[in-house]
Amino acid sequence: MTKFLTLLFLLVLAPMVSAWELSGIKTISALTRDQQIIPIGTVEFKPLANGSSGFTLTMDHTRFTDHFLSMKEFKCLESTEEVVCHVPYPYKNPAVVSEQNYAWLEHHLLFLFKQPRDFGAKLWNGSYYRLERDELGLVGIPQAVDLNLISAPPEDLNTPPYGAALRDDIAVGSHWISRLLIR
Repeated sequence: MTKFLTLLFLLVLAPMVSAWELSGIKTISALTRDQQIIPIGTVEFKPLANGSSGFTLTMDHTRFTDHFLSMKEFKCLESTEEVVCHVPYPYKNPAVVSEQNYAWLEHHLLFLFKQPRDFGAKLWNGSYYRLERDELGLVGIPQAVDLNLISAPPEDLNTPPYGAALRDDIAVGSHWISRLLIR
């Protein structure tokens, strides 16, 4: 009987226990070019009746340093190669995702990058992390964006402004933060 229950658990219940879902609190980590994993915050997903999930993003500011760039304070991760600063999405939005659409979470994970020796923020050096599902959660693939686009509110606050046409793929390993992981 014990072998039967063990087999039943492995075949039926274990996949349900280990399946990653848009539910609960997940850790957001930056994966660096040299394969270091730096936890930088959490995202809490709350399932909604329509099958999507609302989310709340919380960055762990103890992992970041303060930088005053271009008359604004930014929370940044530093390396000898690059300074990467979180750029919170500044406008009201639905903060909802689904298995088919992670765009609003992607917009909450905007960053700018600069060389440590550079002065000020260059908003055209933006990073957008396009989220894809894998067996362990979500993986953010960096794309280049011009953050000047969000210097004024978009006309439609319910549509994410950075559609595919406004994002450019970048070469793997061209930036210090090579991926974002949500696990």
